[in-house]
This record gives sequence, C-alpha cells and structure tokens, in this order.
Amino acid sequence: MDIDKKVWEVLCSEEDILNRLNELGTEISDYYRGKNLYIVSLLKGSFIFTADLVRKLDVPVKVDFMTTSSYGHGEESSGSVKIVNDIKGDLKGYHVLVVDDITDSGLTMKSVMDHLKTKNPEGVKSCVLLDKPERRKVEIEPDYVGFTIPDKFVVGYGLNYGDYYRNIPYVFVVTDEDR
Repeated sequence: MDIDKKVWEVLCSEEDILNRLNELGTEISDYYRGKNLYIVSLLKGSFIFTADLVRKLDVPVKVDFMTTSSYGHGEESSGSVKIVNDIKGDLKGYHVLVVDDITDSGLTMKSVMDHLKTKNPEGVKSCVLLDKPERRKVEIEPDYVGFTIPDKFVVGYGLNYGDYYRNIPYVFVVTDEDR
C-alpha cells in the first residue's frame, strides 16, 4: 500500500486527543494518589502518548520502557509477542501502569502484563490511547482508554505505517481514494 496515494480520514483530532489526555491525567492521578506509580511505556508506538500523558499527571511517577515486537512493518499483528528489551527497575512496592498506543488483539498487552506480574508489583493496570475491541483474541480490557475505535487501520500520534507518520499530531484512517 502506497499511503501517499490514499485518503487520510481524521479519526481523533489533535484537540480531541489533548482534551482526553487532560481527563485521563486527572483520572489516573486520582487513582494513584498516595501510591508509588511506575509507568511502563511500550515502544515504539506509545512514546508520544506516554510523554504527553505523564505531563498531565500530578502525582510522582517513575517511567521506564519496554520494547515488544508483534507487528513488524505490516498492518496486522503476527500473533506472537516477543519482549525485545525488558525494564531494568525493581517493581516491588510499585503500582505499575502499562501504557501502549493501541489494544486490538490484546496479545501484546496480556503478554506484557503477565510478564510484569512475575516481578511482584503491588498491582498492574493498563492505559491505551486506542482500543479496538472488535479485534480481541484474548480476554483483556484496558483499564484506561483514550478512545474506542472501529476495526480500521490507523496511523499517526505515535502509530506508524512502515516506520513513518508517527509524528502526525492526530490519528487518521487510511482509505482508498475511490471510496
């Protein structure tokens, strides 16, 4: 697919994302107030969302990153989740919030959460910018969701197509020109 020859349909505008970040920041801060919060951001897709989200929190937070692989350069998950780079920190005494760009099949989030639970945190929850429940292959529901979206291929605001378009400040759907 040559994305430059497709139509970009905005799904979540920059303003919508900023407004939802404010709401999530308040909700997450209220829940974790008085607790040791450790955010684990899943690279590469969530780095923009995580950076913007942590700036909306008004509680102390520790941030670390994991790299997983399940997509390669395609539009669909391969179904196999591999932890490429694990966190380095000790999770004992921390409440972990895993932040990702999107949950669709749920395989990555479930795999990461199960892995982090073996490190004995106080608890593990998840936060995603986008939730695509129609694609779910495992039983998992994100604890905090920016937007629930239909089963369409989305790009922008950290989500890539062939390692490009992560820098677009909104989320868009790629459609055929003749639709």
